[in-house]
Amino acid sequence: MKLIGEKLKVINVGARSFYESIVAQDGDAVHVDWRPPAGGDPELARLLDSLQIPEIDEANEKAIDRILAARPMLVEIRRAKDVIPSMTKYTILHSGPPIEWKRMSGPTKGGVWGALIYEGLAGDQKEADRLAASGDIKFGTCHDHDSVGPMAGIISPSMPVLVIKNQENGNRAYTTFNEGLGKALRYGAYEKIVIERLKWIENILAPVLAEALKLSGPVDLKAIMSQALQMGDELHCRNVAASMILLKFLVPYIVETDFSKRDVNEVLRFMGENSMFFLNLAMAACKAMLDAGHGIKDCTVITALSRNGTDFGIRVSGIPKQWFTAPAPKSGYRR
Repeated sequence: MKLIGEKLKVINVGARSFYESIVAQDGDAVHVDWRPPAGGDPELARLLDSLQIPEIDEANEKAIDRILAARPMLVEIRRAKDVIPSMTKYTILHSGPPIEWKRMSGPTKGGVWGALIYEGLAGDQKEADRLAASGDIKFGTCHDHDSVGPMAGIISPSMPVLVIKNQENGNRAYTTFNEGLGKALRYGAYEKIVIERLKWIENILAPVLAEALKLSGPVDLKAIMSQALQMGDELHCRNVAASMILLKFLVPYIVETDFSKRDVNEVLRFMGENSMFFLNLAMAACKAMLDAGHGIKDCTVITALSRNGTDFGIRVSGIPKQWFTAPAPKSGYRR
C-alpha cells in the first residue's frame, strides 16, 4: 500500500514506450536502452556465446588488475631525444594512429611546421612544409613511442618531456609541458610567440622544475588525480584543482633551487596562471596505467583511443602492434 501511495521512481529497461507513458503522467523515470543480444537472433546469440573463452576472461582480468594497481609517478624531466624510444633528430611524433604527411589535418600540419621551426630545421612555414613533404622527416605516433600529447600531440627531439614511471609495473610514459591557453603548438599555431614560449619552456621552466624534482623526489600523480576529482576536476577540460595541488607541492622545492629570483618568479607565475598545466601529466599518467595492461596475449581490453583530425584509432592489448582505424568525419557534430 505504501508503494501505491507514493510517487514512483522507475527504471525502465527495454521498450521506450513504457518510459514515455510514465513521464507523460508526471512520473519519475530513467530509460535504459537495452535490447536482446544479437537483436534476438538465436543463431547470432549462439555465436556470441561461443566467444566466452576462459583464456580471454583470464587475460582481461589480468589487464584490469595491472591497470588498477598502477602507480604513475612523475620522476624526472629529460630531453625527448634522450629518453623516448626510437626518437631521432628527424623524428616528429603526433597524436592519433599512423598517418602520412599529405593526409594530416590542418592543425596537425601547423604543429609539425612549428616543431621544425622550433628545432631550427626550417626558417619559416614554407621551408618547414617542403621539409615535411620531402620524406626526410620520420613521423610517428605518440602512442607507439610510449608518449602522449594533447590535440595535435606534437613532440620533437629537443622538447623537454615529463617522465612518468609506473612504480608497480616499471613501464614509462612521456609527455611535453602544457603551453597554456591561447595560441599554442597543440592547436597548430606556429607564429613567433608560440616558438618563443616553447624556447622559454626548454630553457627556463624545464630546468627549474627538473631541479625541484631532484629535491622533492617522485610526485604521486594518482594521489593528486584522486583528490582533484573530488574537488570538481574531470582531468581533461578542467584541471584547476590538480594544477594547484601540484603547484602547492612543488613550491617549497622550486624556491630552494639555485635559479635566479626572476626565473623562479616566472615559473611560479606561469604555473599559477595556467589552469591546464596538469592536463599533460594526467594524460601521461593514464597512458602509463593503461600500458601496464597492454601486450597481454588473448586480452581484448582497449588500451588506447586516439585521433589526429583525419583518422580515429584504437589499440587492443592482445594485438599490441596493430592499429584499428576509421575515418574521423567533421559532419554530424552537435553542441
